[in-house]
Amino acid sequence: MKEYRFRAKDLKAYIVRFFEHFGLAEENAAIVADVLVTADLRGVHSHGIGRLHRYYGNRLRAGLIDPKAALHLIKETSATLCFDAGNGMGQLAGYRAMQACIDKARDVGVALATVRNSNHFGIAGYYAMMALEHDMIGISLTNSQPLIAPTYGRTRILGTNPIAVAVPAGKDDSYVLDMATSVVPMGKIAFYEEKGEVIPFGWGMDRTGSLTRDPHAVQDGGCLLPLGGTDEMRGYKGYGLALLVDILSGILSGAAYGRNIGSPGSVEGAPVNIGHFFMAIRVNAFRPIEQFKADMDLLIQQLKTAPKTVGHDRIFVHGEKEFERMKAYRRDGIPIIAPVFHGLCQDGETAGVPFDVKPIALKNSEV
Repeated sequence: MKEYRFRAKDLKAYIVRFFEHFGLAEENAAIVADVLVTADLRGVHSHGIGRLHRYYGNRLRAGLIDPKAALHLIKETSATLCFDAGNGMGQLAGYRAMQACIDKARDVGVALATVRNSNHFGIAGYYAMMALEHDMIGISLTNSQPLIAPTYGRTRILGTNPIAVAVPAGKDDSYVLDMATSVVPMGKIAFYEEKGEVIPFGWGMDRTGSLTRDPHAVQDGGCLLPLGGTDEMRGYKGYGLALLVDILSGILSGAAYGRNIGSPGSVEGAPVNIGHFFMAIRVNAFRPIEQFKADMDLLIQQLKTAPKTVGHDRIFVHGEKEFERMKAYRRDGIPIIAPVFHGLCQDGETAGVPFDVKPIALKNSEV
């Protein structure tokens, strides 16, 4: 498929202009832009600039997200924080809640924060990774619109409810787990439909509850399978993880949960009231950070030097591929496939913020 490549800084600059147009302060627009472009830099295009209009611009224009909202502290203890996002941008709520968690963990060693009344916050890994530069372990969870059927069910009850954990290492790249609790996110299904390809068997069901390889059937009244897939593949484990995230992000925070969460891509209805959960763990509250990092490196090397299966010469640790991809995309540009590029151009005109960013390199096409 045709694709275009763009500099990260150029995409960020456009996203900042876009959100300023809809009423965000420049500082806040820059935070949201950094979250979205980081997703594209890490290769998680389903959560990058492709959602600029669909998830954020359309709802801002419809008055379903408050661009001026501030994060309000509702309750606090020595190690916990509970925030209300005021129906503002999820990226701002996530960034500021995680930063508050990190600040508190400096004093007490471990801190937890919940957020209610928020919106889609992009990739969960962004907030977990904020802890790395402070020699802390970061954890980030969020619930989301119902897309997953529980094991033995055929209707959407739970979201893809991602789990992200970032752990600092020494010489090796940090461990960064950022995963949905479904087999794949719905954005991946949509990506296959945009490319005109069938999805692998076991990713989703149609509206009758039958497994399907048709990406349209999954999106049109069907549902995703929990991580693991069917019960025979122990999909109840992914179902349990998705439910756990909903409990910690939704019920504990006082946000919506299960079927009560609205779609962040809809321009109708009420605020979606998404909930988030964050945790920061200061490593040296338990042991010296140098020793911890040295042991992390040893464990990572045990994994990477383990005997390989036939046809493979490398074992990866979570986050390693994404760190390598970030280096390549910073050097060669972020790829955006033609349908997303043309959508940005068309939607940008409609929104009054034309997508005027020039590609730096092209593959199989010319602008």
